[in-house]
Amino acid sequence: MKTLIIIQARMGSSRLPGKVLMPLGETVVLDYVVSRCQQVKQVDEVIVATSVLPQDDVIESWCKQHHVRCFRGSEDDVLARYYECAKPYQPDYVIRVTADCPFVDYELADRIIEAMEVEPADIVIVEGDLPRGLVVEMVSFSALEYIYHHGKEPRHREHVTYYAYEFPDEFQRTYIQAPKEIQHPQLRITLDTEEDYQLCRAIAHYFKGDRFVRSREVVRFLLHHPDVALINAHVQQKPVV
Repeated sequence: MKTLIIIQARMGSSRLPGKVLMPLGETVVLDYVVSRCQQVKQVDEVIVATSVLPQDDVIESWCKQHHVRCFRGSEDDVLARYYECAKPYQPDYVIRVTADCPFVDYELADRIIEAMEVEPADIVIVEGDLPRGLVVEMVSFSALEYIYHHGKEPRHREHVTYYAYEFPDEFQRTYIQAPKEIQHPQLRITLDTEEDYQLCRAIAHYFKGDRFVRSREVVRFLLHHPDVALINAHVQQKPVV
């Protein structure tokens, strides 16, 4: 079973430009994401997929410096970027990660892969309400190819797997239950605003820059420090249109 992790990353952001290379702990945000993805077992490649825009040259440079594979494609058609990135490898499965999730749950990713091995499907559905920023998405390459050819609306091109959730009957699904200890949807552990960045910095500081701190420990920290969790509690996620 050949599996890729593709991390979408770009410097452009309407609310927090340059966020993926902002300092975090003793390194930068993208290093947290890549390092945690490299902890996932049974993954053949971890690839950063960025755009061809000149402003994203720094992402490619960072990848070269840290010996991380980098692919460059369309800025707006993220679905095409993913598909074109994955196609040369002809993987069985692709795991989607976004570079604004520095505390992505690599242990949950392991469980997702195990579920796909036991019950092969087009997509894994994680049941349970989780904080934004922890879970990854896993789809078969054949499903990604199908979405690439059938997802025509702007929302399908911008949000790689959205078509599969909008038309669930077109895909075979397998399910896993998220661990109870991370089912706290009121928490926001992603990076889209200055307040999100303040919260992520507080987490990194508390865990002394440990890039591999378990996501459940991050959740426990926020539950025990409600003053920190409140930093970005008011932030609204941008709607899919």
